Amino acid sequence: MTVNVFGASVARYSIVALIVVGFPAACRAQAGQGAAQMGAMDSTDHPAAMAAHDAMSGPISPDPHMILTSPRAPSAADSGRAAALVRAMREALARYRDVHVAETDGFRQFLPGVKQPVYHFTNWRWAMGEMFRFDAARPTSLLYRTDAAGGFVLVGVMYSAPARASLDELDRRVPLGVARWHEHVRWCVPPRDGAARWRELRDGKPVFGPKSPIATAEACAAVGGRFLPRIFGWMVHVMAFESDDPKVIWGSAEHSHTR
Repeated sequence: MTVNVFGASVARYSIVALIVVGFPAACRAQAGQGAAQMGAMDSTDHPAAMAAHDAMSGPISPDPHMILTSPRAPSAADSGRAAALVRAMREALARYRDVHVAETDGFRQFLPGVKQPVYHFTNWRWAMGEMFRFDAARPTSLLYRTDAAGGFVLVGVMYSAPARASLDELDRRVPLGVARWHEHVRWCVPPRDGAARWRELRDGKPVFGPKSPIATAEACAAVGGRFLPRIFGWMVHVMAFESDDPKVIWGSAEHSHTR
């Protein structure tokens, strides 16, 4: 199931949903982002990478650093499309229950060796493709949990879209009546030569990153940081392999930060 939703000019607008998990420098250049945004998410900056993964893997809850699409009542067409998407995902991606097959096909684990609640394995070629089209069989990332024996268990996928995508464009990919796309916004990060500052606390809270209370350019400048209005592109997690319950597959938590 493939949907072409963007023209070639969208390359100018693709944002760091891809970069944040270590997108190669060549693809960062193709994405055409400002140096400040790209530098903040350089995968060689381990604290930045950890903060980014924490933001992607944590619960999607009301937060000054999160924007979600507004909830919509699902139409019959939405529900039908959603069911068809899940069937397509399961049919095309079931082979990746074996993580070694995923790795053979080009998926690479983000932050290997670091314990995480959900592990992202990303295919960079497919990730770039998502800047131009949607294909349920070619997600940006596969999502795994670990079992009691430490083995990887496939639970879902992550799709991404350019930050400039309209609501109609997002809806054509995954219907907004069943899923809420989200993006991560308003981060204050340390200056490029200040990686050690990721550990700074103020009143017991991080000064920088997705758990910081700082969410304005003025407050960020006051602590000597760099303000990034938008961190990732749009993304949506679909837990198609974790349950048959649509509430689990598509998520059902209530959120207040909407677009």
